[in-house]
Amino acid sequence: MDKKKIVLILLFVLPITAYIFFSSGVNQFARLPILVKNIHSLKEFETDSASFDDKITLLSFFGHDFETKKAYAFNMKEKIYDKNHEFKDFQVITIISPDQEKHIKKFKYDISATSSDPKYWHFLSLSDSEIKTIFESLESNLELDDQLSSKNCFIIDKDMSLRGRIKDEDEGIKHGYDMSSVAEVNDKLNDDVKVLLAEYRLELKKYKEKQKEEK
Repeated sequence: MDKKKIVLILLFVLPITAYIFFSSGVNQFARLPILVKNIHSLKEFETDSASFDDKITLLSFFGHDFETKKAYAFNMKEKIYDKNHEFKDFQVITIISPDQEKHIKKFKYDISATSSDPKYWHFLSLSDSEIKTIFESLESNLELDDQLSSKNCFIIDKDMSLRGRIKDEDEGIKHGYDMSSVAEVNDKLNDDVKVLLAEYRLELKKYKEKQKEEK
């Protein structure tokens, strides 16, 4: 077989092979790993405005240190919240201590001043023991600081399960995402939120197609 025929065969076969590989693998690989299943204890702390049920939630902890963690959270706000907050089931829930409630109005004003709607960013004001209870329910390898706050945010899916990475190149198992690092927010958190949103969009598409078939 001459070289021209080999080249032509490769040009024809390789694209088809690549298509078959990626189309058959999308359901297998396009999933963000579940690290902790069904954290139903979260429901104990829900309010009328802040519910975990059937929502994709970025969960953060400001505790008694609103001002410091607010600065970190704006990295996540600019890179993640701004472009996803209009997605029907996406939200941010931040846990604070009652003595930090005075900062909420200003924080939401700052969000709206950057042309984002703050109504999908909710706050839960909880006692110290309740904050610890929620954080411990995540079963992560991270800890709250002495202000009961954290620079990390966590991805909670619609079934109230913790999502993250099991083979992160830097940490191995990755439970939370460092909001103080613009690079981590822009790369790892952004990528993983995209994966989870795509996962639910695919499920919704399949559901609609099934509904059509049943009619």
